Amino acid sequence: MHNGYRLKRVAHNKLKQNHAPKSSRLPLLAAIVLVGLNLRPFITGVGPLAADISAQTGLALQGIALLTLVPMLLMGILAFVGPSLQMRLGARGPIIAALAVLALASLLRLFVTSGWQMIATAALLGFGAAVVQALFPGVIKKHFPAHVGVMMGLYSAMLMGGGAVGAQLAPLIATAAGDWHVGLAWMAIPATLALLLFKRGLPKEKQGSHGGNRACIFLRRPRTWLLMACFGLVNGGYSTAVAWISPFYRDLGWSPAASGSLLAMMAVAQAGAALFLPVLASRHEDRRPFLWLTLAMQFVGFIALILRPETAPLMWVSILGAGLGGCFALSMIVALDHLPDPAEAGALSALMQGGGFLLAALPPWIVAVLHQLTGDFTAGWMLHLCCVIIVTVLYWRVTPSGYAEAMSLPRQPQAANDG
Repeated sequence: MHNGYRLKRVAHNKLKQNHAPKSSRLPLLAAIVLVGLNLRPFITGVGPLAADISAQTGLALQGIALLTLVPMLLMGILAFVGPSLQMRLGARGPIIAALAVLALASLLRLFVTSGWQMIATAALLGFGAAVVQALFPGVIKKHFPAHVGVMMGLYSAMLMGGGAVGAQLAPLIATAAGDWHVGLAWMAIPATLALLLFKRGLPKEKQGSHGGNRACIFLRRPRTWLLMACFGLVNGGYSTAVAWISPFYRDLGWSPAASGSLLAMMAVAQAGAALFLPVLASRHEDRRPFLWLTLAMQFVGFIALILRPETAPLMWVSILGAGLGGCFALSMIVALDHLPDPAEAGALSALMQGGGFLLAALPPWIVAVLHQLTGDFTAGWMLHLCCVIIVTVLYWRVTPSGYAEAMSLPRQPQAANDG
């Protein structure tokens, strides 16, 4: 064990030769925070304003679901090309371009007048977020090799925190301005700031040379598909929650601002769990006990939405949010744990996100159909209970001792602490 630990430390020391110098660490850290905050507000801000958007654009329930489905689909499709993109262009240029797309698409929402225009802006926003998400885990592993768990936790927490910001501020700004367009278009400002900070914080880099080839190999490994399934089924719960929890409570008589606050509380709980659970798990080689804890919280949250949604709504959505946020962050870390090389680990993470987000894009639309057939959201919440049980069983196979064998690479000693 001591021998393995020593070898792992040698590998970490080699990686450190490539990561950001200390003088650039603070701007890069700030960039990670601000970039993460920009990847969810455009999704979570829609739910509290769904009624207003529908009234002006003519989008029905299933059309509103497309504002979540389309970005998720793009996050999935583009994640598959992330490794090849990084191999040819590096991460810096594509991420800067993607942040520019996020800023532009948010600004365009100020001028939307029809349903198809609204869906088009959702596609642009999904495109920008997809590129960032496909490349960012590899950036983190490269520049913070000794603190992957902590940094992925921070990034995931900011991503979820951005969801809270969108859910809370979108209805407030829309009410203050008297226009739902402004409630969504303001997101162009933080996206522009993230672009400027990231451009300054991430040093110029050499292009990769093997991420794309490895990605093709990984797609032939059953473990890659298992990780995709787990990530997709869990994030399907997230995409459904951000799309329909606010309308669910509006159906129960809540105001747009109050339902938005509820969604924001869920996102805050997601952010907290995404930040702290990876820190706790970083001292353990096996992340599964923490993953199972997050799945248990999701189970409790969905059961509560079925049986007692108005008894203690803040508590229920907080428990659900903590389960979803913690599981997201830990799933990303587990993917990175499988491989010691940053480019290879980033490729595996991108593929997991690709298949996962394609799968996660469907549930909001499925739940909308179920709502149309049954008249309420109960069947949708029950669908996600089943997904939680499936993921709990699937993660039983993801043992650290089997990482190298699962990826068909020479077995590497595993360290018990990654940061």
